[in-house]
Amino acid sequence: MSEHKVVTAALIIIGNEILSGRTKDANLQFLGEHLNDMGIRMRECRVVPDIEDMIIDTVNHCRAIYDYVFTTGGIGPTHDDITADAVAKAFDTSLERHPDAEAMLLAKYKPEDVTPARMKMADIPVGASLLKNPISTAPGFRLENVFVMAGVPLIMQSMFKEFAHELVGGDKVLSASVTSYVPEGTIGMRLGQIQHDFPDADIGSYPFWNDGRPGTNLIVRHPDRDVVNAACDEIVQMIKELGGTPVDNKRPE
Repeated sequence: MSEHKVVTAALIIIGNEILSGRTKDANLQFLGEHLNDMGIRMRECRVVPDIEDMIIDTVNHCRAIYDYVFTTGGIGPTHDDITADAVAKAFDTSLERHPDAEAMLLAKYKPEDVTPARMKMADIPVGASLLKNPISTAPGFRLENVFVMAGVPLIMQSMFKEFAHELVGGDKVLSASVTSYVPEGTIGMRLGQIQHDFPDADIGSYPFWNDGRPGTNLIVRHPDRDVVNAACDEIVQMIKELGGTPVDNKRPE
């Protein structure tokens, strides 16, 4: 079997409002789906508060082991928007007023609306390149393999789409699913053996209830279509031997 190219990523969600439950995150799902389509595997997601040392430690941990790191949140004009400063310190550099970012903000606001708080959003780590913000103008930035974006989902999504073409993915992971009304507890041991037979495949079990009936949705993920189909064939056979019938059997297109 040929070696597959694996490209990995992590997402760091920054903000007390996420941890308190006040704000619901929508960025993980968006990034996970889009990165998967590009052949980039989301390996980790961390949610950290607006505490500088925790942001620094998390950024340094993730950038050392993943190909790409994305952060969301904490680049606005208020006192608790400390992501830019924390990322600068993670790279042992400092912030500077970026002339292009400054020009963008001065063009957006009337002279009487230009405040130190707003201009704070033009302070970017030395050596970073800007990430365009088509919606609210204030840019994010990229420093090596770390991409720093806004936390507001609509803004983050627009920023990501601006630079997504720069990302280089690996082999796309294919996905298939087999659904039946055989309970998860019944298939547990047998499914473990199938995972043993296909050690490089990601086989997940997701139970559900429908009209009072327990069932299980089994997902197989792997870059090789033949591996996915072979694992699914074993799963279908297992379900039949346990007295069940697959009610859905979706294979890679």
